[in-house]
Amino acid sequence: MLNISRLPVCSDCLTQIRPVEGKVCSVCGERVLSTFAFADAEGLRICPVCRRIERPFERAAAYGSYDGGLRELIHLLKYDGVRPAAAVLGRMLADVIAALEPEFQQKPVAVIPVPLYKGKRRHRGFNQAESITRAALKTYHAHERLQLATDVLLRIRDTRSQIGLTSHQRRENMRGAFAVARAAEVIGREVLLVDDVYTTGTTVSECARVLRRAGARQVWVATVARTMKNAGFNVSKLQGFNAGVGAA
Repeated sequence: MLNISRLPVCSDCLTQIRPVEGKVCSVCGERVLSTFAFADAEGLRICPVCRRIERPFERAAAYGSYDGGLRELIHLLKYDGVRPAAAVLGRMLADVIAALEPEFQQKPVAVIPVPLYKGKRRHRGFNQAESITRAALKTYHAHERLQLATDVLLRIRDTRSQIGLTSHQRRENMRGAFAVARAAEVIGREVLLVDDVYTTGTTVSECARVLRRAGARQVWVATVARTMKNAGFNVSKLQGFNAGVGAA
């Protein structure tokens, strides 16, 4: 275990970081109440939104809820440039990958971090999604099954913050923002798309659509955190795929 005492986060906040708990959608990972849960023919729990629309990815998974100490850790890395936080977040992401890997049909899977626009990356000095991904793969020790593919997916247009935008505005904000630079590296392959946070799914959905149009066979999504609309409910720990690591 990495010594995380050097990180400027209180120990209580760190110890309170827990995997997602409760019933979640097996596709998008949103928390669902039993009243609205629907099991498909395979017994997967599907939320009302995923019953109405077809997601461009197969399944998404996240480690924890985007609040408390986990949110603070992500902000330390993303906005304050505290690089050691990537190693801690990478261990969490490795758990997410371990939960998703049994679903993969082909090896090696191309692992693609969600890219930053070149100007933002130059200003920040790094891409937090890529830093977390590299830390996770180092922890996971599965290089023969997972192949990091950077600069395959590019963000070709700068986008404004998604905060405060409607769902329609979010989609328009992301439309045309991504492109595949080397389609040969994704054609016919399964892709694991990685980001730090899944908020509404607009960004990863647009990335997944672009990858699918470029020829990717399937796209899976792994994030460290996910915004939970029903995060205030008192829920029990999940079992199986939705235990320890909830679908996001």
